[in-house]
Amino acid sequence: MSNNPQEQSHIPTSKVQRASKFIGTGAKVGGNYIKHYAKKMVNPSLSKDELHASNAEDIYASLSELKGSALKVAQMMSMDKNVLPGAYQDKFMMAQYSAPPLSYPLVVRNFQKSFGATPDKLFDTFTTSAVNAASIGQVHKATKDGKIFAVKVQYPGVADSVSSDLKMVRPFAYRLLNMNARELDHYMEEVEGKLLEETDYKLEVQRSEEISQACSHIPNLNFPKYYPQLSSEKIITMDWLDGVHLKEWLKTDPSQEERNKIGQALWEFYHHQIHNLKKVHADPHPGNFIIQDGVTLAVIDFGCVKVIPEDFYQGYFSLLRKDVLLNEAELDRLFRAQEFISDQDTTAEQVYFKSVFKEMISLLGKPFHTTEFDFADDAYFSQLYALGERVSKDKMFRNSRQARGSRHGLFINRTYFGLYSILNQLRARIHTTKPDWFI
Repeated sequence: MSNNPQEQSHIPTSKVQRASKFIGTGAKVGGNYIKHYAKKMVNPSLSKDELHASNAEDIYASLSELKGSALKVAQMMSMDKNVLPGAYQDKFMMAQYSAPPLSYPLVVRNFQKSFGATPDKLFDTFTTSAVNAASIGQVHKATKDGKIFAVKVQYPGVADSVSSDLKMVRPFAYRLLNMNARELDHYMEEVEGKLLEETDYKLEVQRSEEISQACSHIPNLNFPKYYPQLSSEKIITMDWLDGVHLKEWLKTDPSQEERNKIGQALWEFYHHQIHNLKKVHADPHPGNFIIQDGVTLAVIDFGCVKVIPEDFYQGYFSLLRKDVLLNEAELDRLFRAQEFISDQDTTAEQVYFKSVFKEMISLLGKPFHTTEFDFADDAYFSQLYALGERVSKDKMFRNSRQARGSRHGLFINRTYFGLYSILNQLRARIHTTKPDWFI
């Protein structure tokens, strides 16, 4: 693990302990603001860079000690360049695969609760230190009968603290996400539901097996085999897959052909899930993938899966068809179905929000409007980020009496932003496959 973070021998699990940690962090952040404004009185030209760096350090230190939902939300926010200042993004990105790990005695306790046996009784060998640690759990390497396994162990108390953690993280979310209360409330229920699912490792094994089997025909894509008999609600055992994360792979200076190969596998993986399975791996951050010898993309985590309702699917993807933007009556119907506008809006509000969402859809749908798309086009991503930043600061959105967009769109949008971001990092040129009805 990068930076060799120090192991934790204790995780606050009670509501009181976790609330106290949040309150203490809030006090530190408040103190950072006081220091900042005191310095600004002396130096009016002082930027907020130092303030953001101090706050990011204090918030991440607290969340990484608590782990669970609060740290997961930080990880989610780190994926979008529009959501956070750079200092927060850099710090929160560590939650993807290098959070401080649990000490071995806590891991042993988890095994005893799940199997009534310690890891050394179930496996021939088992690393006492985690080889990878994220927001919900950490991974150990084990062997049994000549096979090598990756064993994911969930942190104690994570499932029980989802709801209370999300309530406590709201003050940070209001400020960092630049959302109004109506928007945050609208989406928090969806986030809470997904986080609770992520703590159900039996469900994750089931979905992992279903999706990996359904996508096994896709070229240059690989999945581990899962072992339900060595898994439980808090522990998952799967094949150990050798490989490197995207960042390390890119440092080897792969050819354009190799970049395209990995990118195409990623595109087709998401295309098949969304348009054929109607359920999708909705957590496309680099920590969930590795690249193996032979230029193969391996998917190593299925914690977050979004099941896509049929009516939402039809409306959402109909909007991406180029001809829809030319048909005002159809566009109006779809905008209402997707909750972008409603009867509560004034005529002026409807006109305004329709114009902004038309611009968004036109831009987001661009890769779908051509047979090939070059995700190395930084001008395109600059447009995306500029639009996102403009909307995040838009008074009409912030003062809106209602949230804009179906809650189902939260994880679908997140999926596409994550997918586009990884393809941009790959500098990949992709053949953009689409469902037959889309043409």
